[in-house]
Amino acid sequence: MLALLLLWWLASCKVAEKISDPALLKPPTSPQPTMDSLSMDAIVSWRTYFTDTCLNNYINEALTNNLDLKSAQQRVLMATAHARMARQAMLPTLQAATAVSQQRFGEYTMDGVGNFDTNFSENVSTDRRIPEHLPDYYVGFQSSWEVDMWGKLKNRKRAATARLMASEKARHLAMTLVVSQVAARYYRLLALDDKLKIIRENIQLQQVAVELIINQKEAGRATELAVKQFTAQLLNTQSLERLILQEIIKEENELNLLLGRYPQPIVRTPSLFEQRLPDALSKTWSSQILIQRPDVQAAEWQLAAARADVQAARAAYLPSLTFQSGIGVQAFTTNVLFDVPTSLTYQMLGNLTAPLFNRYAIKGEYRRAGAAQLEAFYDYQQTIIRAYQEVLTQRQRIDNLGTAYQFKSKEVEALLEGVATANDLFVTGFASYLEVITAQKSVLAAELDAIDMREQQFNATIDLYRVLGGGWR
Repeated sequence: MLALLLLWWLASCKVAEKISDPALLKPPTSPQPTMDSLSMDAIVSWRTYFTDTCLNNYINEALTNNLDLKSAQQRVLMATAHARMARQAMLPTLQAATAVSQQRFGEYTMDGVGNFDTNFSENVSTDRRIPEHLPDYYVGFQSSWEVDMWGKLKNRKRAATARLMASEKARHLAMTLVVSQVAARYYRLLALDDKLKIIRENIQLQQVAVELIINQKEAGRATELAVKQFTAQLLNTQSLERLILQEIIKEENELNLLLGRYPQPIVRTPSLFEQRLPDALSKTWSSQILIQRPDVQAAEWQLAAARADVQAARAAYLPSLTFQSGIGVQAFTTNVLFDVPTSLTYQMLGNLTAPLFNRYAIKGEYRRAGAAQLEAFYDYQQTIIRAYQEVLTQRQRIDNLGTAYQFKSKEVEALLEGVATANDLFVTGFASYLEVITAQKSVLAAELDAIDMREQQFNATIDLYRVLGGGWR
């Protein structure tokens, strides 16, 4: 019987097959043929990348007061505490213990009969007689320690430490996103200010045009239809002014939310066109720079944690060795509780255990850990691919927007000249009022589009800064 139990115990120690990751699909060793390599030192801090003083002040305020960042910091603290707990699990535990109990043994039990005989023994003094209602007092220390023979506790510590690093990288990612969002909102406000300025200039010009067409109608040189057309154009532009004002209020409130404060005015520079596009990233890049991205590093640490979880779950198949010990004073009366060495007591126990009937639970945990490892691997793989794709997209976006903005600027210049020509021709009677209205509408739309395109240029530089790691090394 003992031999059968021993064979069963040995069979229970069988370890499951090791789970490994599929082959990693690495990014190309060099980027597109038209690109050279960008040094990792080229990714600068936001303080250097953005030159607007107001913007830098807002970014600094957001990094201090943003509520999402404060929540991310608390997640880091929680992960830190969990990592400390995992490290402590590898060390012996020591606890101070105090116990008080009372019991009565039945008279026809082994303990009851033994106590009865002891009390009537001639060799037992009065102070050593065992009372019928037996109290028990204990004061001392107890300790336990699980020997990490197979690395189970060590791998749990590794997993907790890796998750701590992942949470820290996630905090870096949150900081990068906050910097990008603050910059985008700020430049959006500058763009809206420029739009509002152009719309108000057009309102003034259109008011003059309405007065002019009314005078021409009174002089018999224009019709009521022309007056209505010019008036309708003025009203449409005035409605655009109110929409822009409302959008400015919305963007200011959104920026204040990022700054962690209640709505208040946002101080900013006069015009988007006075801003210089950041040129610290105008160089080309290498795929090796992607390792600076906080999301890539976080995914890598999550993968390391999942691998450690698998190793810890695999070690659960094997026997565990635990030592328990205790030392203190114990007596059934407080009068002699602290009489050392007569009341001194200690114990030492070593346990060697192996799973038998709970192997299915261990196997389920191992399979769960294996699936989590593959999930983390695929997440890491997707993060790498997405990072490479985003950098390529944003880099070419900057070039294309730069060329498109040059064309749009020339279009605006041509339309402005067309408006001046249409006005001169209309005054001399060689152009209709519809041609003047069409020319004014075209130039207004083109000017607003030019502002949008300029804003997109800034957004593209912000996005490129973000996808290249946001200055994190």
